[in-house]
Amino acid sequence: MSRDTGVRGARQSRTGAGDLWQAWWRHHRDSALDGFGRLADAPLQTLMTSLVVAIALVLPAALLLILANVQRLGERWDTDPKLTAYLHLQAQPAAIEGLLERLRALPEVANLDYIPPEQALREFQAQSGFGEALAGLDHNPLPPTLVITPVTFLPEALEKLRTQVAAEAIVQEVALDMAWVRRLHAYMELGRQLVWGLAGLLALGVLLVIGNTIRLEIESRRDEIVVAKLVGATNGFVRRPLLYTGAWYGVIGGLLACLLVSTGTALLERPVEQLAASYQSDFRLRGLGLPGCSLLVLGCVGLGLLGAWLAVGRHLSAIEPR
Repeated sequence: MSRDTGVRGARQSRTGAGDLWQAWWRHHRDSALDGFGRLADAPLQTLMTSLVVAIALVLPAALLLILANVQRLGERWDTDPKLTAYLHLQAQPAAIEGLLERLRALPEVANLDYIPPEQALREFQAQSGFGEALAGLDHNPLPPTLVITPVTFLPEALEKLRTQVAAEAIVQEVALDMAWVRRLHAYMELGRQLVWGLAGLLALGVLLVIGNTIRLEIESRRDEIVVAKLVGATNGFVRRPLLYTGAWYGVIGGLLACLLVSTGTALLERPVEQLAASYQSDFRLRGLGLPGCSLLVLGCVGLGLLGAWLAVGRHLSAIEPR
């Protein structure tokens, strides 16, 4: 009989990329579910913290929404700025027609009206009340006039168009009332700066609220964290469920903020329509919509993750088994 004298050694197994991906995905899924489950176990505390986050976000979101609606209202005003170009009295019809063609071809011009001297005189006679006195004039003193409606009422674009029209040879003068346009844009820009400054302060408040909540969560789970580290858990393994907890606070707070802003918009929509109708306008208040709500929730999730990360990075390293 022959004996098998070969020695069979231990076999080495390697973990494939698919297995690593499955393990990573399962741990993230379990961490997210664990974070949500812990929030669900304390609904009152979760609701109170999420409401604080939501209220901190409602104010800047509502102010930005108001600014957006005011800007839309400004674009719909019948008092949009118009350029009035007064031509030379001696301007020939062919030169005027060529100027009209060049101006109508400009992309900055939305509408162009030509008022001949005779029409200008008739309108002036009808509006001024000096019809009989003006009828005795030897000649018409009013020049040919162009009324230009620009595409945009941004101050820089209006000034550029005014300079371009004034450079024409047969144009004697271009009148443009820029004062109210500049005031409107100055107010809008000031409002935006104030809102973003307020948003930054309130975002800092959200970070502190979520960070403090996560710190309390770490302290309440101190023994659990110590045991996990004793059996080999890394800081990253322990950190992940806490980060998901911060993200869940952001999701809930962002959704509550959207609900509050949408409710306020719905309550104001009817009174705003009635006020607009009294001015013969069909203006309607515009809410956040799906894109605005999505950005608000994503921003809140980002704040929740950042607040949780800062709290975990500061307090988790201090918890070590002895």
